[in-house]
Amino acid sequence: MTSPPNQPRRNGQPHTVGMGHGELEKEVTQLRRAVSSHAAIDQAIGVLICLHQINPDTGFAVLRAASQLANTKLHTVAEAVITWAHTHQPLPAPIKQALDEALGLSAGLTDS
Repeated sequence: MTSPPNQPRRNGQPHTVGMGHGELEKEVTQLRRAVSSHAAIDQAIGVLICLHQINPDTGFAVLRAASQLANTKLHTVAEAVITWAHTHQPLPAPIKQALDEALGLSAGLTDS
């Protein structure tokens, strides 16, 4: 049995072969979470691009660095940036400090 060319495969078999209903539901939930997280990260990068006149790669690097500096998941930092952009409520202090530091570090890299 062959599967369509763009269907994921596991051990030479179509990805879904041998997976129970519960496993499939779990995988669908994980994929939905990943898509949602990716969208939030892209939106937050857009906010940073607009506010700080940086390119998308630098925007992602700033988010990633802020996530590490704040010891906070990347999607949580992204969601905070999006919420701030929509509501103008202050960012949580650890995220704001980490973003400020990450933006400063990125400016230092682009100035040289």
